[in-house]
Amino acid sequence: MTKNPFEAFQKQVESASELLHLEPHIVELLKWPKRVLEVRFPVKMDDGRTIIFTGWRSQHNDALGPTKGGIRYHWDVTKEEVMALSGWMTFKNATAGLPYGGGKGGIRFRDMDGSPINPKELSDAEIERISRAFVDAIAQIIGPEKDIPAPDVYTNPKIMGYMVDEYSKLRGYWAPGTFTGKPLSIGGSEGRGTATARGGFFILKEALKTVAMKFEGLTAAVQGFGNAGSYEALFLYEAGVKVVAVSDSKGGIYNGDGLNIPEVMQFKAERGTVVGFPGAEKISNSELLTLEVDILVPAALENQITVDNAEDIKAKFILELANGPTTPEADEILYKNGVMVLPDILANSGGVTVSYFEWVQNITGYYWSEEEVDKRLSEKMKVAFKHVFEAAKEFGVDMRKGAYVSSIRRVVEAMKDRGMI
Repeated sequence: MTKNPFEAFQKQVESASELLHLEPHIVELLKWPKRVLEVRFPVKMDDGRTIIFTGWRSQHNDALGPTKGGIRYHWDVTKEEVMALSGWMTFKNATAGLPYGGGKGGIRFRDMDGSPINPKELSDAEIERISRAFVDAIAQIIGPEKDIPAPDVYTNPKIMGYMVDEYSKLRGYWAPGTFTGKPLSIGGSEGRGTATARGGFFILKEALKTVAMKFEGLTAAVQGFGNAGSYEALFLYEAGVKVVAVSDSKGGIYNGDGLNIPEVMQFKAERGTVVGFPGAEKISNSELLTLEVDILVPAALENQITVDNAEDIKAKFILELANGPTTPEADEILYKNGVMVLPDILANSGGVTVSYFEWVQNITGYYWSEEEVDKRLSEKMKVAFKHVFEAAKEFGVDMRKGAYVSSIRRVVEAMKDRGMI
């Protein structure tokens, strides 16, 4: 069973490359990042102690343009995870038809004795010092024409504000296009906050059309009630889907008659968790995955659906808003069982698509309305779904392999046209 996310990524590349009969040296280039920078930097904490943090920025492939991808803050971040995520970003960007390669960054939040540090429990001042120090450490390899970071796990617009300010100070001029997912006041885009969920909703809508189904009357469960998961639950709820279960890192809640998602969102905002929501019974994250629902939305972390639980999945559609939530072995079981998996590099590409819109707006200095952003996002998602669905049909494979085939074709074509290979 593949638990290492980088090994899972490489297996996915190998599998899709076999279908395209790519030469071995091309496959090898696609399997590994072009460069990975590992940095260590000291940060003085509020209690006077100094902690040495370790961070990474991985740039996988830049054939299509500057690399692009988020920065995550987590105690379990590893070099291999960041490498895998940068590779997924390459093919996510290509799947979405964006002029970007794939990048990803992360800081491992561990104390000097190795014990985990929860970023959510640090002060704003500590987070700001960590964020600025990381930018100082990676500044030479990022920039609007090089590599454009964005928010990811436990990072947000406020942190992007610190980072773009620090980068601009180092450069001596205002450079808003270096980071996306920024606050609106400093060049952020309308619609960015809900883009990942809204893009996923558009992808699911296209998937339902292929089997002549509508949202009304369907049931859903959402694992992960952060930004993407909570808004996805809301969009499904507003479309007439009965969302019977949601969860966060502290556990899940279930109500067979359906949850009132706006009320759950309010409860989570006040209590910090969905657990304890009135009128719902507590369930575990693992129990949520195997509920009798039509739509399952894994929106937490990777390796949630594995060979151990794939046979127990009862959903007809899996909308992957998390990165790498399904292992390759589980994919095979789900495909055999007739489950349509809408893979992460397609399903959660709404976030990076609107990040692209933000970058374009920063460069041109002309900003769009939220209505215009959502309209452009819908158009992009429809085209992306069409390409992936057609590739999956052409090769007789699942949607993930269809996404990889479609995106690898585009990346390899760019590599050849540029004379890289």
